[in-house]
Amino acid sequence: MRTPPGITSAGLDTGKKARLNRILHHHGLRNGTAIFLPYDHGLEHGPRDFFANPAASDPAGIIKLALEGGFNGLAVQVGLAEKFYWDYAGEVPLILKLNGKTDIPPDAEALSPLQACVADAVRLGADAVGYTLYVGTPAQEADFRQYRRVRDDAQRLGMPLIVWAYPRGAAIEAKGGRDSFYAVDYAARVASELGADMVKVNFPHPEKQAGVTDAYRREFSSQQAIDAVVASANRTLLLVSGGEKAGDEAMLDKARQAMEAGATGLIFGRNIWQREHAEALRFVTRLQEILREYPRTGITGA
Repeated sequence: MRTPPGITSAGLDTGKKARLNRILHHHGLRNGTAIFLPYDHGLEHGPRDFFANPAASDPAGIIKLALEGGFNGLAVQVGLAEKFYWDYAGEVPLILKLNGKTDIPPDAEALSPLQACVADAVRLGADAVGYTLYVGTPAQEADFRQYRRVRDDAQRLGMPLIVWAYPRGAAIEAKGGRDSFYAVDYAARVASELGADMVKVNFPHPEKQAGVTDAYRREFSSQQAIDAVVASANRTLLLVSGGEKAGDEAMLDKARQAMEAGATGLIFGRNIWQREHAEALRFVTRLQEILREYPRTGITGA
């Protein structure tokens, strides 16, 4: 396993370091690892994501789950933060998602517009902001300009910036698809070079090689692929997404490989809250058992 990056090596100013220290060392396992609970799916995917567990449509229940499950943070859009986070403010870290889009238009020219700003995050007591960056679409230039404004504000206000680095568009689909090793690796590197403090990626699939560049057109194990993605993010802390709900053992294996590669942690949404509350808490405990084996405490300066 490569030496994992930590907050002391990430070039952070005082405000960002303080907030990330709270997230990583005052919540969850308090050992420098993290599990985040994203809940921006109502905007991104529509209410259909709640059909598997209708109780999940209630934001108050999800925030309670984040608190009881010992999550390091909850990621929501500004409307839910304003209406529901108040009840638990300060008890579980808030990650305010600043942009988002519906899935009604196609992803080929995707751009995720801003709905909130870093100042809103400060007002709401957030410990970080999240930005969805679509890598590879024809709208990439406009996306980069929008992202730069967010990055500048986050730097000025001392707010950690977590980038949801999502490969999208026809060019990506022609090169192995959005979760190919090539696409995920490229997205992680882009987020790092554009100044993300943390980057969220999907788990790479090295078997998806149709149309990819020659360097990725050979046999890689899944461990080799995630090792390379973490290395591409260099000193940017990396979170691995759970993706769509899948079998428990597959998810746990993915989590273990990510942590073995040097990831900081996990960001699991539907794999958690599409379950009944008690079952969700049991699954979170199993994830935390894995993270407990990979403490980052000695590296992050706690």
